[in-house]
Amino acid sequence: MGKLFSLIVLLAIGYVGIYIYYGVAVKQEVQQQLDDRGLSSVSVDNVEYGLFAPINTSAELTVTVTYRGSQAAVNMVVQGHPVFSDDVSVEFDGLQALSLGIGFGQ
Repeated sequence: MGKLFSLIVLLAIGYVGIYIYYGVAVKQEVQQQLDDRGLSSVSVDNVEYGLFAPINTSAELTVTVTYRGSQAAVNMVVQGHPVFSDDVSVEFDGLQALSLGIGFGQ
């Protein structure tokens, strides 16, 4: 029974590691796609995805991007696996939310 519990804990720790690294890989891939299209001033702030996204080859995610004072949440679809595959495509699905900031500076 102890070996089974240890195996389950080891698998859970491994999955958490893949889950976290998946977010980092997706964030880098989206930023690279933006840079390739000449949008290097747009920065990727946050990537949200489902619990089972790292084990699928197609995942829907929400990416929060910032451009100067504006922030937008964008729905995207990732085809391929950014951790285990070299062939990954990121497709724009739709705009979820837009927040504009107006600042008055000196």
